[in-house]
Amino acid sequence: MSFYYPILFFVGAYILTYFTIPKIIGLVEYKKLMDEPNKRSSHIKKTPTLGGVSFFYTLIFALFFLKAWCSYDEAFYLVPGLTILFIIGLKDDLVVLSPYTKLIAQIIAITFIISNESFTIHSLNGFFGIDEIPVYVYYAIAGFIMLTIINAYNLIDGIDGLAAIVGIVILIIYTTIFYMTKEYFFLLISLTLNGCLIAFLKYNLSSTSEKIFMGDTGSLIVGFIISILTLKFLALTPEKYDSLPFLIENIPLIAISILIVPLFDTARVFTIRLANKKSPFSADRNHTHHILIDYFKISHRKASLVIGAFNLIFVYLFIILGSASYNFWLTTVLVITVTILAYFFYRFDYSFSNVRRKIKVKRKVDNAKKKGKNLIKKNKEPLIKED
Repeated sequence: MSFYYPILFFVGAYILTYFTIPKIIGLVEYKKLMDEPNKRSSHIKKTPTLGGVSFFYTLIFALFFLKAWCSYDEAFYLVPGLTILFIIGLKDDLVVLSPYTKLIAQIIAITFIISNESFTIHSLNGFFGIDEIPVYVYYAIAGFIMLTIINAYNLIDGIDGLAAIVGIVILIIYTTIFYMTKEYFFLLISLTLNGCLIAFLKYNLSSTSEKIFMGDTGSLIVGFIISILTLKFLALTPEKYDSLPFLIENIPLIAISILIVPLFDTARVFTIRLANKKSPFSADRNHTHHILIDYFKISHRKASLVIGAFNLIFVYLFIILGSASYNFWLTTVLVITVTILAYFFYRFDYSFSNVRRKIKVKRKVDNAKKKGKNLIKKNKEPLIKED
């Protein structure tokens, strides 16, 4: 492949997204399709949504030119799945849909992908002694993987910049993997979507009127593409894995490490909701990013950067360990890390009511301290004298 193609797809996607998002913002404002803040929202004013519209037409445009790099006509199988999720995400941004309606749409969308031979997982390459797997087991595994990733990514889209930054980190890793394995179709798809996310990030983090959210339209599409890349990573042939810097039997654990942020957050939140006898799809402020913002009082941008940096460092360490350690030790490290993280965040009772109560108490304490300092300055003596 020529060196110019990756640059062309990345820069083209960036330019197309960067210059069309302001048009989307203008249309959303004109039609009054703004996202209304509610008790769970991290924003306090009406904000345009539908940023994911730019992802959809950019990817469709790119897929037209990517046909030349398809081995199994993958581009044709991506289009219907993307279109289904685009329509469902768009409708959910405009008129809220039930989680089960979105789940059905996701199942239909992923059916197109797992029916393509390019994504078939024939073997787990010795992962915990498992080699060849039957076709029906593949369908179950592939369906579960894709549904989990799509919904996990959708759930982390809760604060400015987080979904985009985590997506950028994941796509950089997959870009590297598919470059090393010479899977050029998936390399160019990764670069195209990364160009979209980097361009979108400028508007998502903006403090001016030109601010926009990706919405479910965007998060479903990005989650869908990431799930496809993950499935392809797991479906590579043994010859392809030889060019990667880790043991072939550690591939499933490497895939988990790449997606550690959305997977950990989703598992944690679902566990808390089920423990509280609530639907796993019910809304609350139990997410990791909410804890960082509500308890540690850091900005959206800082919280997103901290989580994105953790994702990148975690993957880097796992790749190093995966190059020498076998399943058991790598799994042990993963379990210990997840347990420590789960305990750390479990220490904070982060039901929405408790978060709100703690914030109110902290504000009262801060106000009392300010009043006390003002009185001390005014009277030039302490309010309470020690015996």
